[in-house]
Amino acid sequence: MKAFNIVKPDENLRVSIQEKIDNLNKPKGSLGRLETLAMQVCMVQQTLSPALHHPCHLLFGGDHGIEKEGVSVSPRDVTWQQMINFTHGGGGVNMFCRQHGFKLRIIDMGVDHDLSNIPGIINRKIARGTRNFLHEAAMSEAEFNRAIDTGIQLVDDCHAEGCNIICMGEMGIANTSPSSIWMHLFGNIPLDECIGVGAGLDHPGLKHKREVLSAAVAHFIANNANPSTELCIRHFAGFEMAAAIGAMLHAAELKMLVMVDGFIMSACALAAYQLYPDVLSYMIFGHCGDESGHGRMLSLMHAQPLLHLGLRLGEGTGALCSYPIIQSAVNMVNEMNNFDNAKITKYF
Repeated sequence: MKAFNIVKPDENLRVSIQEKIDNLNKPKGSLGRLETLAMQVCMVQQTLSPALHHPCHLLFGGDHGIEKEGVSVSPRDVTWQQMINFTHGGGGVNMFCRQHGFKLRIIDMGVDHDLSNIPGIINRKIARGTRNFLHEAAMSEAEFNRAIDTGIQLVDDCHAEGCNIICMGEMGIANTSPSSIWMHLFGNIPLDECIGVGAGLDHPGLKHKREVLSAAVAHFIANNANPSTELCIRHFAGFEMAAAIGAMLHAAELKMLVMVDGFIMSACALAAYQLYPDVLSYMIFGHCGDESGHGRMLSLMHAQPLLHLGLRLGEGTGALCSYPIIQSAVNMVNEMNNFDNAKITKYF
């Protein structure tokens, strides 16, 4: 796997940023989360006057071999059908990208369908779905590296256009399964507490999903003593998830802001964090969704999500919904007057 050069933002500017925020004409701390968010954006951009430019959204699609074990209520055909729907502008992700001015890229990383002639889909297909991780690694080391490199290349494309804030989303039936396993392995949380209903499993379906994933983890541990973080990731990942990890890490390397979506993208953020802990400095967590365990997963990264709206759609929609709050934090630090200029007596 490529080595990334991710460093935490220089701390020398923190005091000056805090002084600017505290001297805006308001009681100290009265804008709450907007103030800590403004601090993060200023620190990442190393400026007292931050700006958000050319926001981009990468939507990665891929199918999972574990889907064949009946761990999802939705069939894998939904993956390619939704990918085509996105090209027509009909998805939730399309609506929010239009609303908030994001450039949307739709990428086929490993959908089990021929999408090569569909206008609007970037073809980066590695295979028609991953292998079934109940029995073997989802992908080879070469496939994993190819997915990571694809995420890197797409971030480079966005950065070259002037993007300094980026968001990732996913479309892949059964991708809550590897997400739950990563949460279990990286967070040392009992597996049953990491597994939720996904797209809507009933109680028997949830029981079956727990049995399948438990067997998969047991098989993995039995055959891999003291596995590395990278092996844990690639053994269970979908191609779309590996690409998102590469994108997150490279965006942080380029000192871009990284907006993190729901359960699946938070699992990718958790995996990225296991590899490079300083990546968290660049991440803004958009929301806490309703998938079982999402809040607990966020706590593993000490994350403070901006929204809690009961969302569990995926695609990056929750992160996109949080963008106006990030913009408000930037506007606050740039546009609010201070006590001296407004000739107002400091009242805190």
